[in-house]
Amino acid sequence: MELSLLLFDKLKAQFPEIELVSIVESPFQRDSIWVNIILQEDDDRDIALTELAGEISTDILMDYGYDIMISSATRAEAEKKAA
Repeated sequence: MELSLLLFDKLKAQFPEIELVSIVESPFQRDSIWVNIILQEDDDRDIALTELAGEISTDILMDYGYDIMISSATRAEAEKKAA
């Protein structure tokens, strides 16, 4: 949990508009954690966030052995899934 929050905090520092939705176990791989976030609809920011998340996630995997990934959606997509 602590490493998942560290990943989110590092992303939030660069992308203050993101919101944390949840931190959950991957439905596909039991040893993987997903940090679910909401972000604005901006393709350039989404790409930059994905690249930074990949770098941070790789560092966490190499340093601690935990596979933590970001799962992002826009607010509209998140609300549609919840309905």
